[in-house]
Amino acid sequence: MSKNISKGKAGEDLAAEFLIKRGFNVIERNWRYSRYGEIDIIAFDREILVFIEVKARTSNDYGHPIEAINQNKVNKIRTIAGIYLNEKEGLKYKGVRFDAVCIILKNIPEITYFKDIF
Repeated sequence: MSKNISKGKAGEDLAAEFLIKRGFNVIERNWRYSRYGEIDIIAFDREILVFIEVKARTSNDYGHPIEAINQNKVNKIRTIAGIYLNEKEGLKYKGVRFDAVCIILKNIPEITYFKDIF
């Protein structure tokens, strides 16, 4: 497994654990739609359906992980979220939100949660 894939998997595992401890109900991980890409975590925060982008890095040397979520990434997440909602017509929710979990992978990981990023 490449270093980036294992780093991403470790970050997503930490993010899922972080969210579950805060009361989220994770319903999907790495939900992929064809060539468009994937959404890292889809979860319920009470009755709100949340699409969560996870960014993990080993340091802040090249900026904070949140800086990697640019306009192209936002557009891609919105598109994939729309496809997900169309495919899951029977899913019951009162609203939709887009969050991010950013992680610096150290001995003691630094986790930063961003609610409603766009």
